[in-house]
Amino acid sequence: MKKYISYILIFAIIGLVLGYLIFGRIQGEYLALDTIFSSSENILESVGRNIAGLESIKQNILISGGVGALLGLIISVFTGRK
Repeated sequence: MKKYISYILIFAIIGLVLGYLIFGRIQGEYLALDTIFSSSENILESVGRNIAGLESIKQNILISGGVGALLGLIISVFTGRK
């Protein structure tokens, strides 16, 4: 069980890092993590984040982490077989 959790966490982190490297840029510049993952304080900020595409960037990075976790689970299951 410990092996499964280790693989899932390691691959989830790898997925998040790769997702940030792929999707965390606007006009060739990487965005700060707090800019991407902070929440909106009011409606105007929320609209601005949507127009800038920050919500889709955040979603793509989190999906990459989820795919990494799923890949880690699959690899841990298949390497655990005898």
